[in-house]
Amino acid sequence: MVGGCRLEGRVQVTGAKNSVLKLMAAALLAEGTTTLLNVPDILDVEIMGELLRRLGCTVEHRVEASSVTIEVPATLDHRADYDLVRRMRASICVLGPLLARCQAADVALPGGDNIGSRGLDMHIEGLIRLGATAVNEHGYLIASSQGRLTGGEISLDFPSVGATETILMAAVTADGRTVIDNVAREPEIVDICEMLVAMGARVAGIGTSTLVIDGVESLHPVTHVTVADRIVAGTWAVAAAITRGDITIMGARAEHLQIALEKLVIAGARVDELPDGIRVRMDARPQAVDIVTLPYPGFPTDLQPQFIALNAIADGAALVTENLFEARFRFVQELARLGADVRTDGHHALVRGRPRLSGAPVEATDIRAGAGLVLAGLVAEGTTTIYGVSHIDRGYCGLIPDLVRLGARITRQHEPEL
Repeated sequence: MVGGCRLEGRVQVTGAKNSVLKLMAAALLAEGTTTLLNVPDILDVEIMGELLRRLGCTVEHRVEASSVTIEVPATLDHRADYDLVRRMRASICVLGPLLARCQAADVALPGGDNIGSRGLDMHIEGLIRLGATAVNEHGYLIASSQGRLTGGEISLDFPSVGATETILMAAVTADGRTVIDNVAREPEIVDICEMLVAMGARVAGIGTSTLVIDGVESLHPVTHVTVADRIVAGTWAVAAAITRGDITIMGARAEHLQIALEKLVIAGARVDELPDGIRVRMDARPQAVDIVTLPYPGFPTDLQPQFIALNAIADGAALVTENLFEARFRFVQELARLGADVRTDGHHALVRGRPRLSGAPVEATDIRAGAGLVLAGLVAEGTTTIYGVSHIDRGYCGLIPDLVRLGARITRQHEPEL
């Protein structure tokens, strides 16, 4: 890509990666045909689709219709093999549904982005509270139960999205009532709860820190529209600010990005909430803004690299504090190759803005690091080449064509990666 272009125009945000993969797993809970709409055309959807096929489902991903149709049989396999799970950490989300449907689940320990440790202890402890046994053997998490799971009271040490999803999906067909305290409150959690309720589940407290689930005998398939991807929307919002552009982000929901949008306003952007999206405009060099990542509704860790890129060319210095994933700052080594002045100390990064960056070859190490490097490359003088773009493919649908339509000078080449 060649930096220096102002981005202007409209872009459409599709369904959330962090939701649709879990919705696909939730479909396992009901025999029959479930259809998901507003599905992004990303690599992770293909990986999850192949995983479900190996479990016995028939999966059709219609890219032109932004839909996935999943036909779930009466009898499922319960083993999720390493060759797929290692490619996508979200594969662990089949654990709860498989245990609920099959009373057994063998799921390889997951891979995915290299952004820090994300242990499964809370998943395991929650399932044990529901009457399951769970052990880690030979690289697999093996869970089983004697008959149906039973409701229980569970308090999470941390509002983990993954643990909330696993326990929630296991509990919806358990005998009795399950109360889960200190759950994650992300819009993606609300989305899966709403789909489960439509399937016949009884879930109260949606959107709060406590979920109360009264188990039902069985669920039925549904058609469900995936919630819009707030991280993709936030990335486009930062793209408008960093290029001093003007982007209308169709489908974005401002209430899901409240703190991030407030930070952009502090940086000097104008943000307008529209009936069907948001508009972000920036006319001058952005001002540096401090960032502290926290569980939702706090500032999202998945937008941290993008804001570091913004601060790298901002006026002033900013302190970025990462409270969720200890390896998130790995990408600043690549950002430094573009001339950014970023110093890290533990879970803090001090970013001193510079008037300009300069193009260089860099490598994306995870989805959001790749997005941050793309944003930096948009404003770097000269040519920036980003390797490891397969990471970006896992989270962003049609990124290159959208950037070109907005005015970026960027192409994709199939070359050996570093």
